Amino acid sequence: MARHKSSPPAIRRRGVGMLRWAVRVASSIVLWTALLHLSSLLGLPRPPLLAARPSCLGGGGGGGGGSNSSASSAVTVAAADEVGRLAPPAICDMVTVARYMNLTMVVPELDKQSFWADPSDFGDIFDVNHFINSLQDEVKIIRELPQKFSRKVPFSMQPISWTDSRLANNGLPLKLQKLRCRVNYNALQFAPSIEALGKKMISALRKTGSFIVLHLRYEMDMLAFSGCTHGCSDEETAELTRMRYAYPWWKEKEIDSEKKRLEGLCPLTPGETTLVLKALGFPRDTRIYIASGEIYGGEKRLTELKTEFPNIIRKEMLLSADELRPFQKHSTQMAALDYLVSIASDVFIPSNDGNMAKVVEGHRRFMGFHKTIQLDRKKLVELIDLLEDQELSWDEFSTAVKELHEGRMSEPTRRKAIAGQPKEEDYFYANPHECRVTVKNR
Repeated sequence: MARHKSSPPAIRRRGVGMLRWAVRVASSIVLWTALLHLSSLLGLPRPPLLAARPSCLGGGGGGGGGSNSSASSAVTVAAADEVGRLAPPAICDMVTVARYMNLTMVVPELDKQSFWADPSDFGDIFDVNHFINSLQDEVKIIRELPQKFSRKVPFSMQPISWTDSRLANNGLPLKLQKLRCRVNYNALQFAPSIEALGKKMISALRKTGSFIVLHLRYEMDMLAFSGCTHGCSDEETAELTRMRYAYPWWKEKEIDSEKKRLEGLCPLTPGETTLVLKALGFPRDTRIYIASGEIYGGEKRLTELKTEFPNIIRKEMLLSADELRPFQKHSTQMAALDYLVSIASDVFIPSNDGNMAKVVEGHRRFMGFHKTIQLDRKKLVELIDLLEDQELSWDEFSTAVKELHEGRMSEPTRRKAIAGQPKEEDYFYANPHECRVTVKNR
């Protein structure tokens, strides 16, 4: 009887690769089916495809808003926001799913290959002991996979869209929503070194009176990712475009900057922000802490803001070089310092509505509806253009800006829910009204 010849090595390797691919696909289907059944058992709405997809079998699902973010026991966090790697909402959703699926959760690992190239681990940012101990009555959390699983490759699915692994904003049981809040506002505390410096910064600011935080989202990565180049020179626009094309995971390449700006989808420029602050009536001596990374264009881009509001404060003015040195090249830890100052400020004003802006707004609501001014960028740029074209006087402009933002100061309200359009409705972590008692319908 003739023997079958052995397959060549290349064919055998391809066969093994196909087998692994088939196993991953089958596992994905099984996992997604299980999650749909879980939704039914818990009385949760059935999400659209991938709207509540877990990132890993061992750790449940995470989520993000605005800009994408996800987390799991083999966490991948990548977002066009300086707080993207921190992603507390993703971790909160992960804990919640782990609790209801009765899973053991592994302390998250953070992506170290994203744009920021930040080598920080979860324990460099958060207090791991507090995280584990404060949730021990809800979910078992371990620091790392047991040795017997060390050779197994964790199953994971990469984010596909803005929905990557998030839980729904609305329609979930009250106990589930409150668990998300418990994780976000109690279990997730920053590492002691970050907390200590944050308290020092806040104390220094408080010694000389009240202050506002301006979350000025005008860094190079944000502008390149969003394609927002209003006010940039031709050379700067070309540089930002090259950067956008250099990162293949930034999917949108051809972007009409002016169209996005008129739709309210771009951050306000420092100059536009200056006009808005003046129109809202902030006095010249207002103390403004700038929460941001390096502003694109350097200090010259802040000239107008500094001229109108000379009391500008950065973290470098509150901490010594020795105190800041351990945080250099750790953008996430720097963002954590800004976060602490932001939630403690008298007023918080974000120039864009990315992850950090939304989570800070929600945290301030949770603490007692502390004022956050939610800028209506779409209508603001219309007014600014009319002012610059001399079709509005300054008084008319100022009055219109004030009227526009009546009712946009974090008053107690319920989230706007839009059936079938989760991207258009209010984000849970920007207004976790279930975790507060006094709310009213819009």
